[in-house]
Amino acid sequence: MKMRFVVLLFLTFVVVTNAQSWKLIWSDEFDGPSINTSNWTFETGNNNGWGNNELEYYTSRPENAKIVNGELVITALQESYGGKSYTSARMKTQGKKSFKYGRIEAYIKVPMGQGSWPAFWTLGENITSVGWPKCGEIDIMEHVNNLTVVNGTVHYAKTDGTYDSKGTTTTFDPSQYHLYAIEWDAAQIKWFIDSKPFFTFYIVNSINGTEEFHLPHFILLNLAIGGKWPGNPDGTMQFPITMNVDYVRVYELATDVEKTGTIPNEFNLIQNYPNPFNPETTIGYELAKESHVTLKIYDTLGNEFKTLVDEYKPAGTYNSQFSILSSELTSGVYLAVLNAGGVIRSKKLMLMK
Repeated sequence: MKMRFVVLLFLTFVVVTNAQSWKLIWSDEFDGPSINTSNWTFETGNNNGWGNNELEYYTSRPENAKIVNGELVITALQESYGGKSYTSARMKTQGKKSFKYGRIEAYIKVPMGQGSWPAFWTLGENITSVGWPKCGEIDIMEHVNNLTVVNGTVHYAKTDGTYDSKGTTTTFDPSQYHLYAIEWDAAQIKWFIDSKPFFTFYIVNSINGTEEFHLPHFILLNLAIGGKWPGNPDGTMQFPITMNVDYVRVYELATDVEKTGTIPNEFNLIQNYPNPFNPETTIGYELAKESHVTLKIYDTLGNEFKTLVDEYKPAGTYNSQFSILSSELTSGVYLAVLNAGGVIRSKKLMLMK
């Protein structure tokens, strides 16, 4: 009864913001006269087909990558160069910019043609020490040939060290620009095309050996020619072909923490993500000192639904997962209430079915 009264007080006197927003932390708008070498490094050569039997020789020449009218244009040419019959470009932010969690997006128009293989992807920054696939790979966008589907995939090493991958495809019009994105947090990686989700891969608690997705990754853009997946170019391919990138942007989740005058600033209950959610969401909280912590879910009448945490915890930052069965709750607003040594905070959660 006492806890219900406290919850009702919060409903009456605390203004709770359930809006979720993203804060831009890095971007390349490709609006300068040349490619920004503070952001990008070129990988050059063929590197034994990059493990895929690719046919191109990557260069750093402007013939293969340059800024044109505010876009990055990666161009694949049919020419004799470096002992290969095709040239193109492969760019990465390794050693310059890397990111752990957030929203990573790019607005891209892919080429079409037998043997074409454009990609927008990430690799773990620790690849030089642990190798692939232990570093983890997130393929935000891959497209091959003339297909009207685009791919989103992860590659990683399972707990026993063996390789695994998961992914799916979604239909699209390859002749148009599209916004390709992932939203990546401690619980999952979710793929989007033009703001529509099409695949989710769960990494909560490093399930199935997915710890490589809880470490920083760098970004890559490239246009490959040929290989195991697309096959070789044929007489229908008309070179040159281009991959046009309007921008690449990275965001972090901006959270609003509600406080009253009686709540110390050093304790935080972080807005859950995703929000709205169905069927699972992550609730974060921060403790400035060791405390007995309870984290409970209530409906808007103050009825307790579930206890997520009830234990002593040392100072630090924590995440707790809240998941439901389809029959347990109806769509609507619920409250997460944190009590840390008598300090109480609440957040609205929105369940949308």
